[in-house]
Parts: sequence; C-alpha cells; structure tokens
Amino acid sequence: MGFPGTWMTTSESVVYRVVPKCACSTIGQIMYYSDHGEYFDGDIHDAQSGLHKWALDGSKEPITQNVQNHSSYSFTCVRNPYTRILSSFFDKICGIQRNGRRYRGNLVPQLIQRYGIDVGGPDGTGEFDQIASFRRFLLFARDSIRFRKPMDPDIHWSAMSGHISTFIVNGGTYDRIIWTEEFNAGMQDVLDAIETPHAVKLSEVPRFNESAGHGPKRLHPVEDYFDDLSMHLVYEIYKRDFRLFRYDFENPANKAPLGEIDLDEVHAKLGD
Repeated sequence: MGFPGTWMTTSESVVYRVVPKCACSTIGQIMYYSDHGEYFDGDIHDAQSGLHKWALDGSKEPITQNVQNHSSYSFTCVRNPYTRILSSFFDKICGIQRNGRRYRGNLVPQLIQRYGIDVGGPDGTGEFDQIASFRRFLLFARDSIRFRKPMDPDIHWSAMSGHISTFIVNGGTYDRIIWTEEFNAGMQDVLDAIETPHAVKLSEVPRFNESAGHGPKRLHPVEDYFDDLSMHLVYEIYKRDFRLFRYDFENPANKAPLGEIDLDEVHAKLGD
C-alpha cells in the first residue's frame, strides 16, 4: 500500500500524514514556505513540485525510505469529529467546488434522490433546512462507511483513525499528533522540533482554508445539528476517533479535547 496521503518537505525536514478537513491546506503551505521562503500560489493540493507527495511518482521512493527509517520528524493533525463532518457536509455536499461543479459529479443528485437531502439549489445558493438535510447526510455517511453502500466511503468523512493507521501499518511512526482546535500550540511544537531552511512565524501565517466559500454559511451552533439519533450515528462511525484523540462525545458543543493523546496507544491500536 505504501504511504497514501503522506507529504514531505523537499529538504526532508518533516513528514506529514494528511487527514482531510483537518487544517491540511494550512499545514501544506507552512511546509512549502519552510523550504522555499514563499507560499505556493494556489491550492497546495494542486502543487506538483516543491513538496514531496505520495501521489507523485518521483516522491514515492524518498518518502518510503524516510518514513520506514524514521529519518525525519513525522506528525499529523486531527479534528473534533462533530465539526469535521459538519465541515465536510457544507463544503462537499452543499458547496460548488473550485472547478465550478458539484463534488464527485452525480453524488449530490444521488443523495437528493436516495436520502432526501436538500442543498438549496443547483448553484449552491438558496435557503434550505440545514439541520434536517445534514441529519439525512449522516445516514448516508454511516451507510457508506459501515456498509460501503451505496458507494465506498469518501476520504473527507471517513474516520481519521483510518487515514492515520495506514502510515503506522506500513512502517511509519508518529512523533506528534496535533489538534486543529489547538493548532498554533501544536504546530509550534512541530516547528520547534525540526530544522528548516526558512523560519516560520505562525503569527504571520495566513489561514489557507481552501474550502471557504464553497458552500452556504452554517446558520446554527454545532450542537443544534445533533439530536440523540445523529449523535448515535456519529459515535457509530467515529468511536475510535473520539477515544484515541480524546474528544468529547457527550457534548457536541465542546470542540476541545478532554486530555492528552497517548501516542503509544495510537500506535498499538492502529498498527494491527
């Protein structure tokens, strides 16, 4: 399998396992800047050079050698499962992507037909019942993740532990897992642990939220989207994420982690 979703600076100062919807655009731009002294002009996911990515043929060998030998500091970033799947819904289901189209072609029309999801109109505008529509989307997310029906799960709402485990199973070791909710503190720890060609001042780094503006604005507090049934569905999907990354399942309003991540536990439980 190798190391899908893995990025590494060209200087090999640091290795990062991407987890979608967890500050990956900002992290990628920080890595790019640390090597080149400037940010990538565009969405960092589109960069074909200046950053090693597993998806690029020329990057597979250096990434494999580095990760399996643990030659560089390796990290990833996680996010509260409640806010992560909400973000995925508004960006990927309700939003128009940067190519001017709906995400994954006929996905949204299928969800409208099969699950009764409303997205507010063909151009990503218009009013709709966000809470009811999101709860129907959760049924689809559960079906795709647990039963692989009506399709395989999408990377943007599949469990974070699944993404993170591929790195471990294939021989990688994490030195740090940071939280999106405490991003600056965690990212500073990463930067303090490595040496880069160009210094990065986090206070001066823009927020590169490439999904901003794709979808409608969320109209309600996070907790309003989750009743007892939808909380049950979220726990069914993300039980391991809540436990390993120390998030509060009982209270969707609490975005913050409840305790420190135990890296030994993560490696043991995700390394099978």
